[in-house]
Amino acid sequence: MLNAKKPKNIKCEHLNGVYNELSTIIGIDAVLKIYDSYRGQQITCPVTLFSKEFIKKQIVEEYDGHNAKKLATKFGYSEKWVRHILKESIDASE
Repeated sequence: MLNAKKPKNIKCEHLNGVYNELSTIIGIDAVLKIYDSYRGQQITCPVTLFSKEFIKKQIVEEYDGHNAKKLATKFGYSEKWVRHILKESIDASE
C-alpha cells in the first residue's frame, strides 16, 4: 500500500496525468486511496450520477402538480419520461 510508504511533501504537480487532475479536485490523500485500490485498472464514470430509482423517488417527491418540465430539466430527462414516472407512481398508489 502506497500510503504506508508515502513520500513526504507530495504536491499535485508531482502526480502523473489524471492523478494530478484528481488531486486538485479531491486532494492528494484521496487520490492515493484511489491509486491503492484501482491502479492499473481503467475506470469509466457513468454520465448519470444517481440511480434511476433515486431519480424516480425524487421526481415523485418534488412534483407539485405543475413542474414536470422543470423536473425534467433538473434531472436531465425528457418531460415525457418524467410524466411516465408520475403516472406509474399514481397507478401504483391506487
